[in-house]
Amino acid sequence: MKTYEAIGAIETFGLVFVLEACDAMCKAANVELVGYENVASGYISVIVQGDVAACQSAVEAGITAVEKLGAKVYSSVVIASPHGDLNKMIDRYQLSNLLPVEEGDA
Repeated sequence: MKTYEAIGAIETFGLVFVLEACDAMCKAANVELVGYENVASGYISVIVQGDVAACQSAVEAGITAVEKLGAKVYSSVVIASPHGDLNKMIDRYQLSNLLPVEEGDA
């Protein structure tokens, strides 16, 4: 079971804002986009992984980017040394699980 040094997450409202957050997060620090979840009624959460400092920088950059667009970040978190059991939840939101498999990829 893969474990991460840290994970970071942001939740906001709307695809445009979460795309801006993701872009800012990935540009600001050496993090990998793990996945996303359309929580309910337009609320979308995005998860990144990396070292603790990178996740902290990424989450801060994502929050700033969303707020510059005039939107609100409803919640954010950086979890250092996440417990291995969190993988059970995070794996569900992996991009590879969320995106359709193309014919050549199977």
